Amino acid sequence: CGAASCPEEEEHAEPLSAEDYAAEALAADMDPWIIFDARKTPRAEFVSWLESNRPSQVSRFGDGEGGPGPVGWIAVLGPDHCPGHADVTGLQESWEKLLTSGRPVTFQTIKELALNHNVLSGKWLMHLDTGFKVDRAWECVAKATLDGKISSVKVSPRDPNSDTKHVICVYNNNFADEEQVMQLDAAIRASGVKCPLSYKPDVYTYLGIYRNNRWKLCPTIYESKFDLECVPRRSHIVNKVTNLETTLNDYVYISVLKLCGIWKSSAIFL
Repeated sequence: CGAASCPEEEEHAEPLSAEDYAAEALAADMDPWIIFDARKTPRAEFVSWLESNRPSQVSRFGDGEGGPGPVGWIAVLGPDHCPGHADVTGLQESWEKLLTSGRPVTFQTIKELALNHNVLSGKWLMHLDTGFKVDRAWECVAKATLDGKISSVKVSPRDPNSDTKHVICVYNNNFADEEQVMQLDAAIRASGVKCPLSYKPDVYTYLGIYRNNRWKLCPTIYESKFDLECVPRRSHIVNKVTNLETTLNDYVYISVLKLCGIWKSSAIFL
């Protein structure tokens, strides 16, 4: 899966129903996207593209008559980005059967559906105020994607009609592979992002499971908070399904940082 295929919820001041979030996400997905595809576009064009498409300056609904039209998402696809072959139609058919079967709707039953239909992608999410914060975080993960350290990313444009925060989604291929999820967190932190993150499997998105859903399911399964006191500085990640902290061991974590080209002994993230 990639950034150009999966809708996502944004953060609102007033709580919405899961159905409202799903409708918003579908509308954003249907509108045109602004995409930098590193597989096709010369790297030399990236800096000017990034400057011209800062999320705080791109309007979700366009600029009126004669101006730019609506924009669903701004996205970067990395040089090695390869969309998966998820059976979304089969997933949704199995979901309808599950709902009529009387079986409980839990993380485990949804994970089973995801595995059966190869709907395994997921994303780390960050919600940020418009302006410098979102533009800076977006620049960090977008550059990491251009460099091939992240597969794909997307960010919501500015909504001038509300105080809705921007959401940045950073993707990986397999939510069921905990080490892969942890490695993606390490790559995000290595890019310079320190804000809290939450992780959502795309299967929840495809099934319309957002906040305030009728099954009382939390749509995110990990939370990551960056620890400035730890050496090397790193994330504390909690598995929200088990309520246990989980993390890469130091050897693997440092290996990821080395791959990202930013490991410099214990001075990391100073």
